Amino acid sequence: MKKPGGYSFQAIGVIHSPFKEKFGIPRQPGLVPEVEASIEMLPPFDRPEAFSGLDRYSHIWVQFVFHRAVKAGWQPTVRPPRLGGNARVGVFASRSPFRPNPIGLSVVELRAIDTAGGVRLRIAGGDFLDGTPVLDIKPYIEYADSVAGTRGGYAPVAPRAALEVRLAPAVERQLQARADGATLRVVISRVLAADPRPAYRRGEEPDRVYGMRLYDFDLRWCVREWGIEVLDLVP
Repeated sequence: MKKPGGYSFQAIGVIHSPFKEKFGIPRQPGLVPEVEASIEMLPPFDRPEAFSGLDRYSHIWVQFVFHRAVKAGWQPTVRPPRLGGNARVGVFASRSPFRPNPIGLSVVELRAIDTAGGVRLRIAGGDFLDGTPVLDIKPYIEYADSVAGTRGGYAPVAPRAALEVRLAPAVERQLQARADGATLRVVISRVLAADPRPAYRRGEEPDRVYGMRLYDFDLRWCVREWGIEVLDLVP
């Protein structure tokens, strides 16, 4: 049997997301539905007629490239965060970005389609790094895409947001001064409540300060005995 040859794909769009680095991105789509992002379609795929009828759907499938994982190559086994970062499973039994072809697939809410000066899809609930290339977009069809009676392997249910999140007074004042402060408060709390630290770092010194780039600031926070305290938003 003749072996299939190589294939080349062109990015049709790019994602603009508040997550500016991999650390802190929700590990699955839909875990933080308040996070909004957008897909900017690139020429010649930014023609409004190509999206005629898509506004009738509430959700879409987004096929994308793990562009920060391309140089790392693929691994036959990986350590999923849900297994504590120690146990290994086969890469095809995971959603790891370190795949033979570093392609991801996420279902997100489609909130609007803007066609003024090109095409931009406003989406919510994504797990995308800012600048992620998009390969394809398809509508989510409930009767075909939602399967009853399935098994979830080592991730049968959604992770529990177990940590309490408190904001320092200075952060409260920073958010109050922003027009989007109420939304940011929810996003910050939801992202940190799931504890974005790698599993191997949990249990380290409790006062260590962590940082992650989010929106237009660096989020500084640390773990206390009672949960997570947000210390500062640094421009």
